[in-house]
Amino acid sequence: MNDTVLARNEVAASKPRKRKVRITTLVSLYALFAPTAILLFVFHYMPMYGIIIAFKDYSIYKGIMGSEWVGFEHFQYFLQDEKFWQVFRNTIILNVYDLIFGFTAPIVFALLANELYQRTFKRVMQTISYLPHFLSWIVVSGVFYSFLSPETGLFNRFIGLFGFEPVFFMTEPSLFRGILVFAEIWKGVGWSAILYFAVIAGIDSSLYEAAWIDGASRWRQAIHITIPHMVPMIVLLFLLRLAHLFSIDFDRIFLMQNPLVYDVSDVISTYVYRLGLEQSQYSLTTAIGLTQSVLGFLLLVGSNRLSKRLTGLGMY
Repeated sequence: MNDTVLARNEVAASKPRKRKVRITTLVSLYALFAPTAILLFVFHYMPMYGIIIAFKDYSIYKGIMGSEWVGFEHFQYFLQDEKFWQVFRNTIILNVYDLIFGFTAPIVFALLANELYQRTFKRVMQTISYLPHFLSWIVVSGVFYSFLSPETGLFNRFIGLFGFEPVFFMTEPSLFRGILVFAEIWKGVGWSAILYFAVIAGIDSSLYEAAWIDGASRWRQAIHITIPHMVPMIVLLFLLRLAHLFSIDFDRIFLMQNPLVYDVSDVISTYVYRLGLEQSQYSLTTAIGLTQSVLGFLLLVGSNRLSKRLTGLGMY
């Protein structure tokens, strides 16, 4: 009887201690999260106040509240502008190319690298593949312009040895989109494959051993073991990539394009840059940016629901 009473007393006394430990742990975790939350609020949520500019005839002298309210006038203007639909089409086409080639390249690269037996060579190769990611697009664009130059470029010199005429790669509209996609792959394939390398490293080696004992080839092992384990990560990254279908990185396009290829390379971000900074049409560019963000959000939500219905996998 006494033992039972003592046990009950110990349990009752331990509850406040557990509660105190839990509160201390939560406070510590919230304290660690607080700087991130503050930065997120200050730099991502507070600027949303500027969305009002899209519905006003904004003047830098009158300010946001002092500018005249015009409603959806700017939205109607760019939706009726042929130039906007041209850059919108270019944005979609380039992003589709990036999805088809740029998104699949890291997956293929990770699968091929996983087949290397020599560990030292494998690590060196992976390290080398990461390096272009740390180069700015200014450097990358300079490298491509130098390498593809019709006069001094190494590629044109090489094809000249076989009697071919120099090719003006950077000013040829039919080739320029391919160059943009290849530049993105070359710069980011190694870095994008890091997550896939992590997934592959976490696969239980006994699965490969069992498959090898059953006579499965390396190809069969990749099809039935490696790829299925990579599917959740592929779906997650694909959904995140799909959310940016209506937007594209500004640096790559702006630094590599030139007026001779505007018809195939001018995208929403470069179009907004010229309207906003060069022509000071702040309200119009804000309206375009808001529409772009809303479309991306709807695409992300829709694709996530479709993915969960078809595969059972999604972001949330």
